[in-house]
Amino acid sequence: MIKRLVNDLLIFFSDEEDPSEPHYDAVHLGGMVVVVLFAATLLFWLLWSLLVFGGGIQAKIVPFFQILLTKKTAGDFGYIGYPYELGIFDGWPTNVVALSFLILILYGIWHIFERNRISGE
Repeated sequence: MIKRLVNDLLIFFSDEEDPSEPHYDAVHLGGMVVVVLFAATLLFWLLWSLLVFGGGIQAKIVPFFQILLTKKTAGDFGYIGYPYELGIFDGWPTNVVALSFLILILYGIWHIFERNRISGE
């Protein structure tokens, strides 16, 4: 029993490569790490700029529709002028860009899955 365990350990730590195992390239592994880090950073920026920066887009939706549909003005929500004081609408360009990127990414992912679903049938 001990001899079999030692033989299994020797086979596990041997330098000989098994031809039935897949070959891993260090460049592909490094590229995968870089791509994963880039995707995680992109996702973090996207969600942070959409949901946190300037109070997030969720804090601006209701006041925007109140201005659009009622008699309230932007000044009622602290807006004085563009470069100085935007009130509740501080950071809205970043929120809108993040929302458009999110919609674009989600559409791209949907398109990839839809194309694979159609070609896979």
